[in-house]
Amino acid sequence: MSQPEYDVLVIGGGPAGLSAALYLARYDRRVALFDAGQGRSTWHQINHNYLGFPGGVPARRLRELGREQLAEYDQATVLEHKITDVRRAEDGFTASGQAGEWWGKAVILCTGVIDHYPHFDGWEEYVGRSMFWCITCDGYGCKMARVVVAGNTNAAAAEALQLQRFTDRISVLTNSQDCWIDEKFQARLKQRHIPLIHDKIDSAIGRDGQFEALCTKSGRRIELDQLFCQHGATPQSQLARALGVKLSPEGYIEVDTEQKTNIPGVYAAGDVTRLHSHQVATAVHEGGQAASAANYYLYPPELRDD
Repeated sequence: MSQPEYDVLVIGGGPAGLSAALYLARYDRRVALFDAGQGRSTWHQINHNYLGFPGGVPARRLRELGREQLAEYDQATVLEHKITDVRRAEDGFTASGQAGEWWGKAVILCTGVIDHYPHFDGWEEYVGRSMFWCITCDGYGCKMARVVVAGNTNAAAAEALQLQRFTDRISVLTNSQDCWIDEKFQARLKQRHIPLIHDKIDSAIGRDGQFEALCTKSGRRIELDQLFCQHGATPQSQLARALGVKLSPEGYIEVDTEQKTNIPGVYAAGDVTRLHSHQVATAVHEGGQAASAANYYLYPPELRDD
């Protein structure tokens, strides 16, 4: 059986991937969008920073709207399959997974990251409701709330200090056997009257995704309204690595201002491309830019101006 053929294979169905697929459809390119139904935009967050949605828009609803918009174009095919391998083949690329293989002239990787949230019974229900990672997205919503910042690094201490702009009821919980917060940051926390608790989360008390308290391994009870996690994230760059795409020391895909990687015909967009500025607006912009660069790449030489 022959492989289905497309102009561009877009891997990842979050804001970056949806934006890339939409742009390509409007360039009249045949595009396959692979969405395994995972990633940050599948949690419960309400995004208040994305322009045009008074009152905010749930991340899941934004995905639904993107799908509805994309469905207006016959050029776009959405496949709810996980891609486990991408390789160069026959003047293009083959993407494959358990459901089959697909060929495209170019690839856009929008594979995102995996956040490292604390794991306890029922932790998934709190993500995006009262457990967050991003002060840019959700700091404003913790005004006057009881906030715990979980993390054992200077980044966790810095986030706690920055969150004091919104509330003075803050504590830092290392949630680890180790504490790598150095003396300088520990002194800053003490100066700003932010308790530093060296303990680990054992369980949570709450309902409907809203925290009431954390119970620690040592038997402590910490009452709270919101938990901000600073345990980091892992970029999903395995497909890029297998293609020989250049990665940063932290494992993020390195791209230029047009979202090009070091491999001709391979582009990347969204959270997988950078350590900072993980925003929906950034992902949507990068997806559109990657699609525009891929569209130009597909033109024959006589139609290019370079």
